[in-house]
Amino acid sequence: MRRLITLLCLAALPAAAQSVTTYHNGIARHGDYILPGLTIAAAARMHLDSAFNAPVSGNIYAQPLFWQFSKNAGEVIVATESNSVTALDPNSGSVLWQTTLGPPVPLTDLPCGNINPEGITGTPALDPASGDIYVDALIATANGPRHQIFALLAANGEIKHGYPIDVQAAATGDNFDSYTQGERGGLLFLNGALYVSYAGRSGDCGAYHGTVIQIDTAKQTLAGFWATRATGGGIWAQGGPFSTGGAIYVTTGNTMDADSWSDGEAIIRLAPGLAHTTSTIDYFTPANWKTLDKEDADLGGTDAVTLTVPIAGGGTAEHLLALGKDGNAYLVSAKNLGGIGHPLATVSVSSASIITATAVYSTPSVTLVAFHNYNDPKCGGSATTMLHITPLDVIKQWCAPLNGGGAPIITTTDGVHNPIVWVIGASGDQLLHGYDALSGATVFDGGGATNAIAGTRNFATIMASNGKFYVAGQGRIYAFTYFAQ
Repeated sequence: MRRLITLLCLAALPAAAQSVTTYHNGIARHGDYILPGLTIAAAARMHLDSAFNAPVSGNIYAQPLFWQFSKNAGEVIVATESNSVTALDPNSGSVLWQTTLGPPVPLTDLPCGNINPEGITGTPALDPASGDIYVDALIATANGPRHQIFALLAANGEIKHGYPIDVQAAATGDNFDSYTQGERGGLLFLNGALYVSYAGRSGDCGAYHGTVIQIDTAKQTLAGFWATRATGGGIWAQGGPFSTGGAIYVTTGNTMDADSWSDGEAIIRLAPGLAHTTSTIDYFTPANWKTLDKEDADLGGTDAVTLTVPIAGGGTAEHLLALGKDGNAYLVSAKNLGGIGHPLATVSVSSASIITATAVYSTPSVTLVAFHNYNDPKCGGSATTMLHITPLDVIKQWCAPLNGGGAPIITTTDGVHNPIVWVIGASGDQLLHGYDALSGATVFDGGGATNAIAGTRNFATIMASNGKFYVAGQGRIYAFTYFAQ
């Protein structure tokens, strides 16, 4: 079902509205947002927006996106496991258009998994110039499950000419099987190309490979393909491929029965076209990668992040930080990732697996990284933990108890001031929590049961624009605002 709209019928937006075209608001996946009115004092006024009512069709694992057509017109984009893509009015939540891409795949038709049915799991990506919406959908076809890449017009949800692209058919000879390959990472749109990453499914069944494909969006063709040499090595992170504008990076998980290192448990740097060298400059894996394989202690449970770290006395260092299911933080140089076992620092930061996306606060004087910690000993269990990154070290700055497992974001009023860490107690108390990013002090305590979000999924995160936070719950998008009603 599709309902056409025009820009004239879209609601007016406040000055704080801005497009959010990809997971965590940027190709680097830093999860940083600028909301000019959201000061630390204003954070205490955060509450559910009672004027926003937005039920949607299907379970939601993907982060909502925001497309601002013009200064005064925009829409919230939501993709679901029912293979439904919906555009919502950003103020009321009413449906502007809805497109169903094809039947999702029931769990009984897959070798393993924990999503039923499986359709669109990874966060779509928007072309920042046109607003075209790109999604990977698992479609039930007469030939079995097939990953298909769709492109939709942001104005009305129509499928663009030349789409969908059947990944398995396009990757003939490249060992890609939609039956075993799962997709839960965010899609990356970069310089006219679309990058999509794949892993397996919950249960680690079948002969899947960590895989990245590149789509030429102008020609609607497969333009690049990379896969781990060994079976396994899935790219599980919610952020999927990430970039600073040139190279493309992914983090991989455990490989299966690899006697020599074969691309698992690693940060991998790829060039456009997905060329990858064997130089140690372009990959990092811990020295105990084989032990991590055996213990299912993936390095790739979450994305590594690129960081610009200030150096005392002046200058900066370009680094990457990876967080593993072994509880370690690995700091490596971006200029030379270091190959096997040569990080700048390895620091234990958790007593449990780290599997949710990070958020970064970076200024000329400090670099901080927040993550959900399933077991921070200092906080006595589940917590939001903040790390202070120096050129050669990772230091735990603070932790704050959190009942739930959401992925944090960080807001500021101008890129520097009033930094606040926000996180949902996903699958826990299902409340929104806010902390002063510098001290960890609580600035918003959840607001009580009337502000709860029903049915949040693991790893749920927040999208911020239009003076609101948009959060996916069970078959519904919720909006929070700090403006009076």
